[in-house]
Amino acid sequence: MFHCYLDDFSEGSTFETEGKTLSEAEILEFALKYDPQPFHMDVEAAKGGPFGGLIASGIQTLAIGVRMMIQAQVFAPDASMGSPGMDELRWLKPVYPGDTLRMRGEVLETTPSRSKPDRGMLRYRMTIFNQNGEDVMSMLGMQILRRQAPD
Repeated sequence: MFHCYLDDFSEGSTFETEGKTLSEAEILEFALKYDPQPFHMDVEAAKGGPFGGLIASGIQTLAIGVRMMIQAQVFAPDASMGSPGMDELRWLKPVYPGDTLRMRGEVLETTPSRSKPDRGMLRYRMTIFNQNGEDVMSMLGMQILRRQAPD
């Protein structure tokens, strides 16, 4: 299920991306710029912290999930018209250096716009999981998508 417009999705359909292995350097670089907490940016301090070692920022995990979805071209190149937000964002398990993450999406609902018939709203559940199949993050996403013009 790739290169999709709103009408290509149906409730219950799923999509999944390739994996992305997160390096220690990527975690440190992100943390130094955007989330400078010791358990994200100080290897030695993180060893004595609540997670027993360095972990990725939850915001980084979210960003990786969004990037994986875009790189997999789940949406047609001209389909996305932005997002009004997300709901129920949860970080379920820490992400460590060397973890390989994948993203799974499940379509919850598609709603054509009443006022703008060329588009509509896709509601989906995004789940990020690691190499052990453990869910590390979930959220309910919303995406405004174009409807494919009739032939």
